[in-house]
Amino acid sequence: MSAFEELGVDYVGFAVGDLDQASAWWADRYGMSVYARSPDGRHEGRVRTAAMAKGDIRLVLVEAGSADHPAAAYTERHGDGVCDIALSTPDAAAAFEEAVRRGARPVERLRQRDGVVTASIAGFGDVTHTFVQRLSSADAHALPGLTPRTGPPPGHGAADSTGLKSVDHFAVCVEAGQLTPTVAYYETVLDFRTVFSERILVGRQAMDSIAVQSRSGTVTLTILEPDLTKEPGQVDRFIKDHGGAGVQHIAFTTDDITREVSALGARGVEFLTTPGTYYEQLRERLRLRRYTADRLRELNVLVDEDQDGQLLQIFTRSVHPRSTLFFEIIERAGARTFGSGNIKALYAAVEAERPHAAADGTSREASL
Repeated sequence: MSAFEELGVDYVGFAVGDLDQASAWWADRYGMSVYARSPDGRHEGRVRTAAMAKGDIRLVLVEAGSADHPAAAYTERHGDGVCDIALSTPDAAAAFEEAVRRGARPVERLRQRDGVVTASIAGFGDVTHTFVQRLSSADAHALPGLTPRTGPPPGHGAADSTGLKSVDHFAVCVEAGQLTPTVAYYETVLDFRTVFSERILVGRQAMDSIAVQSRSGTVTLTILEPDLTKEPGQVDRFIKDHGGAGVQHIAFTTDDITREVSALGARGVEFLTTPGTYYEQLRERLRLRRYTADRLRELNVLVDEDQDGQLLQIFTRSVHPRSTLFFEIIERAGARTFGSGNIKALYAAVEAERPHAAADGTSREASL
């Protein structure tokens, strides 16, 4: 069996400038609960960490204790953001050694602490991948150096009203010319496979996209590259404002997107709006299988369709100081693709409502 046959998303690591502020935001807006953390107190040189969860989603927020810590370098260059996509594995040593043998750059070699074995390699940009293996003596959610908190299971607090389930995919922006090498890296080093590719051309903007996925089917990276021969779009702006390649957004799954969007909206999460024309055209594009067009219009939820079914999605407004990182809520009703049809449909709807505006892709909702 391949060392990468059973990879999964163990947790998403965030480098943050203020741990208290970041953890409170995730709790208030997305219903995440802290299930483990480093010892309390602010001391010079001490790294502060909080592990949060909701359903099968786990986040590890890290605040650097000194300027020479990797989290400090990350936030200095990019602001708060995803610095680690940790991969669960039954054998961290085998996964790490095989990845390095295939050409991965080692970041942190094998360590064992508190019943958890970890090792890290470089990914794209300043994002790493930490292999995580829990020995039989470790709790199913244990992380080295963190003290578990008492209370309900991770992500299932009594006051929790949101129904986020898991990480569907990560959208990754890379510099022009880096799409093919990045895909090749994941195929070679981690045995990922290409599951979807397309070129999206809307107005004067264009980008190329390839989705790679782990052999287990549970880790998916949708990698986006701008076309520099076209007008600058969203991917170009991310690269510029983020300071290089990185995670543009994380898609979280739900079983009922209308209920979820309503609940998150009540918590203060803001979503991108959609022009009414989109829903008028929606009736001509496809036949809805679950929700009415009026209900989706009320919540600004988008719909796309492929040969396997339908996909419902909505994107949050970025609250990042650099307007880079944002999130997606997604419900899959059989569909396996990523909603690219919505980009063109949304752009067309915006232009239909602004018939005298130049088709230059500058609208925030329609921009690539």
